Amino acid sequence: MIDLISEIGQTLANNKMRTFLTGIAVAWGIFMLIVLLGMSNGVVNAFRAEVFNQGTNQLKIWGGFTTQPWRGYKKGRYIELKEADMARLAADNPGQVAGVSSQIYSPSLTISTDHDYMTSSYSGVFPSEARSRALKMEQGRFINDLDMKEKRKVTVLSSQTAESLFADPKNVVGKTVKAGDVVFTVIGIYESKWDRGFYIPYSTARVLLGGGDVVYSIALELKNVASQADGTEAENRTRRTLAATHDFNPSDSGAVDFWNQFNQKMQMNDGMNILSAAVWVIGLFTLLSGIIGVSNIMFVSVRERTHEIGVRRAIGAKPRSILTQIICESIAITTLFGYIGIFLGSLVNELIARLTANMAGIASPRTDLGIALSVTLVLIVAGMAAGLFPALKSLKIKPVEALREE
Repeated sequence: MIDLISEIGQTLANNKMRTFLTGIAVAWGIFMLIVLLGMSNGVVNAFRAEVFNQGTNQLKIWGGFTTQPWRGYKKGRYIELKEADMARLAADNPGQVAGVSSQIYSPSLTISTDHDYMTSSYSGVFPSEARSRALKMEQGRFINDLDMKEKRKVTVLSSQTAESLFADPKNVVGKTVKAGDVVFTVIGIYESKWDRGFYIPYSTARVLLGGGDVVYSIALELKNVASQADGTEAENRTRRTLAATHDFNPSDSGAVDFWNQFNQKMQMNDGMNILSAAVWVIGLFTLLSGIIGVSNIMFVSVRERTHEIGVRRAIGAKPRSILTQIICESIAITTLFGYIGIFLGSLVNELIARLTANMAGIASPRTDLGIALSVTLVLIVAGMAAGLFPALKSLKIKPVEALREE
């Protein structure tokens, strides 16, 4: 093994310029592959942060207009969702519904403190809203079941809203905010760069807005769903339950509107997989030009060493040892310059990550250990492929003819 490494090193040292120029193409191909994979990771990470962690198993429902006549009703009838529908949906679909919630939105009003004011509205929500939106609390807590039961006048604000309304946004829990004519106590601040939501308990919002049982939308938290077929079945079962309650045709797709976030996640995940595959294909084609260059240099190397190979064959060298040396030289070139490309590509990705730290649509465009191992495997396989044909050609050299070469 030591002799083999020494021979490879000597061969590369004797052809410095040729090896360097050929290796540059390999380094460039790997460099582009690493940068492309890093950017692809950045897009996928941003997608997962925005979609995968925010209510991805939710099925949201809105009332719609019927598009078919049914049992004496004309088409065009508006289906108005009620609070009773929430309990009915949970009871009829226990195997697929883990929780049911809704939201109530107030009209636009003035929200103020002694420090400042803003025009916005509040949203009455269930405690599950924190989980469905993957909210990260900076201070205090989110709305809980006791707040709902006692209809407390408490609120949870975003960090953006807290910065606007309070002189000291780092110490807000326990202070009060006035929304219209009602005073709320702040119980928590959640981390957010974009959301300016003003959340209060659903039960409190229902009382403040005059009671009633009509809901704007219903959100089902699905369970036991693993494929788009499962998500579609949950949607169909929900439509059948509402059709029985509100007396419309179960096949009427316009009677209620759905936003199936689970199915959307699965579809977008497929899209991300296609993106990753496309990046690998583009990167590998870029690398291919370098591999062809390595293969060419190995053909030239074999031709120049015809006499040497003939001597080695004449004194008893086995074909396997010559084959191994040629292939190992090819792997050495691709691996050496490939890791130069990995290093430079990783530096560029780190620079891009710093420059895009606060940008939407891309998050941490870096390559991880798994990608590094995959690229290493690609380098080894590429090196073997580049050296295989020159190595096989070297085995066809007849010792007698080779010894005549000068």
